[in-house]
Amino acid sequence: KLPAIIVSVDYRLAPEHPYPAQHDDCFDVLKFLDDDQENGSKSLPENVNISRCFLVGDSSGGNLAHHVAQRACEFNFHRLKVIGVVAIQPFFGGMERTDSEIELKGTPLVSLKRTDWCWKAFMPAGEGYDRDHPIINVSGPRAVDISELDFPATMVVMGGFDALKDWQKRYYEWVKNSGKEAYLLDYPNMCHAFYMFPELPESDHLISELKDFIQIVLNKT
Repeated sequence: KLPAIIVSVDYRLAPEHPYPAQHDDCFDVLKFLDDDQENGSKSLPENVNISRCFLVGDSSGGNLAHHVAQRACEFNFHRLKVIGVVAIQPFFGGMERTDSEIELKGTPLVSLKRTDWCWKAFMPAGEGYDRDHPIINVSGPRAVDISELDFPATMVVMGGFDALKDWQKRYYEWVKNSGKEAYLLDYPNMCHAFYMFPELPESDHLISELKDFIQIVLNKT
């Protein structure tokens, strides 16, 4: 129902391929699409407008969407421009143990034990990385300042039974406090990755809200 072409990135996975392989793969796709259009190739339909791109990701993909958008702001593309980010229950963290991580430490998919393992598997071994690295703690003390960047409008989705919800709320507030357009969509009764169950009314609502967000941003460009 959207006038859009969807490009899905088959990026490399940790632990076999630790950071920054995933982020590089996703950003390389943007560069390929930009070069492809500039050179008049036929990978995409002729009517595609790559100056109105959205980056959408859930969980770890939400982390990727943010960081790839940030890199895109600092790169001189020929035609491509990212105008929107949708971070659905993005996978962020930090050295601090937030209230939601402690209260929901035994929840499925993103228990405290599992998220700690995921971060260790994700970051390169033996290089002194910790969970306050800006790739993990995007709004923490070492975060990249986006206030001077042309950072795109961002929609953040969170769920009340997601152990990462405090990090997601902080991310939304950080984007907003950086002077950027930010929207928060909260599902208080939902767990991490609830949208994988299409029979839930919240899943339908999320898709509808995502569509509306994209249309709102498109109407402004």
